[in-house]
Amino acid sequence: MQTAMEMKKVSISAKRQITIPQKFFTMLGFDTEAECIVRGNELVIRPVKSNAGGEFAEQILADLIARGYSGDELLERFKQTQRQVRPAVENMLSEAKRAADSNAEYLTYDDVFGTEDNNI
Repeated sequence: MQTAMEMKKVSISAKRQITIPQKFFTMLGFDTEAECIVRGNELVIRPVKSNAGGEFAEQILADLIARGYSGDELLERFKQTQRQVRPAVENMLSEAKRAADSNAEYLTYDDVFGTEDNNI
């Protein structure tokens, strides 16, 4: 499945600022922040996902509940843990890139997540 591509030329101000066209801003769900990513010779600007780490929410909650947290303490621990997900993933990606470039040791899937026997 191929996604349709739309393009619009925008000006860059003397302060290196651009304005995202309203149609794109609305269509992509921008709010108050954007991520800028260099991909090859392209600059990708996309909305910041406000629920970064949200894909692990169920696992985080299940683990904290299993550890005996509840109420306000559960909520606070959940927030702390969820804030740690993105930096941890970014660190793993950075380590993977260094390993791919033969600049570092590498970890296997089992090293990171354990074996199925350990997850019971």
